[in-house]
Amino acid sequence: MAARRVHELGFLSWRLAGPLRARLWGPVPGVAVRGPLASCGPSVRGFSRLPCPVSPMKAAGASLAAQQSWVCCVSGSWRGSRAGGGWQEAGRGSRRMWALAVAFGGVFGAVQTVKLFLEEEAQVSDGALQLTLYQYKTCPFCSKVRAFLDYHQLPYEVVEVNPVLRKEIKFSDYRKVPILIANAKTSMQLNDSSVIISAIKTFLVCRKGLEEIVSYYPAMKVTNDKGKEVTEYQNRYWLMLTEEETLRLYQSKESQKEEMKWRQWADDWLVHLISPNVYRTPGEALASFDYIVREGNFGSVEGVFAKYIGASAMFFIGKRLKSRHNLQDDVRQDLYKAANTWVAAVGKHRMFLGGSQPNLADLAVYGVLRVMEGLQAFDDMMANAKIEPWYQRMTQAIQDQSKAQ
Repeated sequence: MAARRVHELGFLSWRLAGPLRARLWGPVPGVAVRGPLASCGPSVRGFSRLPCPVSPMKAAGASLAAQQSWVCCVSGSWRGSRAGGGWQEAGRGSRRMWALAVAFGGVFGAVQTVKLFLEEEAQVSDGALQLTLYQYKTCPFCSKVRAFLDYHQLPYEVVEVNPVLRKEIKFSDYRKVPILIANAKTSMQLNDSSVIISAIKTFLVCRKGLEEIVSYYPAMKVTNDKGKEVTEYQNRYWLMLTEEETLRLYQSKESQKEEMKWRQWADDWLVHLISPNVYRTPGEALASFDYIVREGNFGSVEGVFAKYIGASAMFFIGKRLKSRHNLQDDVRQDLYKAANTWVAAVGKHRMFLGGSQPNLADLAVYGVLRVMEGLQAFDDMMANAKIEPWYQRMTQAIQDQSKAQ
């Protein structure tokens, strides 16, 4: 849209300047116009023999298709002139300048269009943004990042990390997943799922460099309630945009705050309901670890130990998590309540929290819940909560985006 307006402005400028140029330059022989001024080919005829060894589009570094369009216009005019019986005299007055106004105005607009288009696409095309995601497939935080990248049609490579040895991320002092390596002129490591999403979304919306954007999310060492030192990231739910960019992305400040609120809710509450529910009983714990081993990066021996020993350990850990987060004895009830709370936040008159399209909160909640697919907890949630219609819309929205690519 912006490129189209630039083109139209260039054309209009040249049209308005036509009479002035006629007065300043005087008659220009060898130019005649027939048919619609804006058309190409035989209807624009008789270009004067102006020296033009290199087309303005080629000189501006335009694409091959754009250069061919220029050649088509000029050659069409030449053919039309010859078909009409040679060069013809148009007479005096401003009519002599219309053909040049159209031609050069169009070229000016086209050059600006190509330039603007290349600037808009430079950040995400031609390998400018290359992404590698280090993950556990069954991790809800990693699933959040994948949902975001998939919806925004950002190609990325996946490295499945061995949960035992973690040798795939030995290059990093940060020993958790997800880790995203982004190559945009320089290689950068982004940690924490919410920081990854906020930083990349900011990069897609604004024209700042990725290195500058990441600096807005500084890491801090803090001591948690257990006395353990952990890493926290400032501004993790903020997009670092100008006021103009913010107004373009959000309908109102309230919608921006709403998105941030529910993104944080997904991290602070919803994600903590997953483990107690998927490891609720010994049978569910075993089924969960069977899925984890099948989808994860385990050796054959590691897989056997992980499946049986890990399932037993996580069954008891799930009980501890239930106590830590003050969940009900029947943890399913907390899961159903959270699902219905989310549906109520979306409301009856919106397809998504973001309106007609998912926003970052939609993608976060969807990513967290998606890791339970195929497990008993997921089937129970779909049967006993009101979230299934929204969940199906989210699945379809992401699939549609993938097809559009």
